[in-house]
Amino acid sequence: MGEVSADSITVEMLREACGTVRSSPLDVINTPMIPWCQTTLPLKTSGTIHIKLENMQRTGSFKIRGVANQFARRLKGDNFVTMSAGNYGKSFAYACKHYGSKGKVVMPETAPTSRSLLIQSMGVEVERAPTTRLMDVVNRCVQEDSMTFLQSYDDPDLIAGHASLGFEILEVVPCPDVVVVCCGGGGLLAGVAAAVRLSGCENTKIYGVEPEGACTMYKSFIEKKPVGMDAKSIASGLAPPFAGTLPYELCQKYVEDVVLVTDEEIISAVSTLYKAGLVVEPSSTAAFAAVTNDKIPDIGDKSVVVILSGGNIGKDELSNFPD
Repeated sequence: MGEVSADSITVEMLREACGTVRSSPLDVINTPMIPWCQTTLPLKTSGTIHIKLENMQRTGSFKIRGVANQFARRLKGDNFVTMSAGNYGKSFAYACKHYGSKGKVVMPETAPTSRSLLIQSMGVEVERAPTTRLMDVVNRCVQEDSMTFLQSYDDPDLIAGHASLGFEILEVVPCPDVVVVCCGGGGLLAGVAAAVRLSGCENTKIYGVEPEGACTMYKSFIEKKPVGMDAKSIASGLAPPFAGTLPYELCQKYVEDVVLVTDEEIISAVSTLYKAGLVVEPSSTAAFAAVTNDKIPDIGDKSVVVILSGGNIGKDELSNFPD
């Protein structure tokens, strides 16, 4: 798509990307969406809530959607570099292996070691660095090694690929009252929000959810511009050093608000979901935690969609959560 602004993103562009994702050789899955009432999860509201299970997605998270569209629009066989706490890196490595591309993932030192080992096992190099130096390493790779940088959240092709999730939601719930989405750099939130609102659901309220210690989009909404911070959270996938510029613009246009959850609420959500048979990583539970802790206003008697964005959590990580 090249350089675009939020105003130039159209539903036609997003539907074209959705078609690309669905026909991708990377075999992106149309993941299940189940009614909350058909699970053993506790429910305190009288609303009709559906849960979108992206933890069952190819490579274990929604990230493969954006990656599928990115790689479809770029020359195969290039030498790519990206930065990721794990989920984008895993999908990136999967795509590099399929297309025969060389790749490198720059990961924060706080990311679980198991995730970097998994990415390396797929033939992609990993370099770990402090969160504040991730872009410095990426820039070095671009300048010294002539690598092409693929953004993990601030990229129009990526966001358009993520919009496919929004269209899938509307196939099950044609015009939901509320959609709740986790937010890190904002790529998923922006894509889902644009797909839903541009499809004619003008009254649907879309909420982003961030950890208190990694709330770049929340702060960006307050300061009216994309901002960065020294982000720290148990939900490492939601803790990039800054909010994406295009995601911020799209979220400003289509998102009702961004709310915050604590790391303690995220930990509790992982445990609650696990007990109900749903294996999810901390980053994936932010939207669920917001709903169960009454952070989303006025959802009684409403149709609500909650996205569980990924399930990439190892046994070593699960052992740190309460039974």
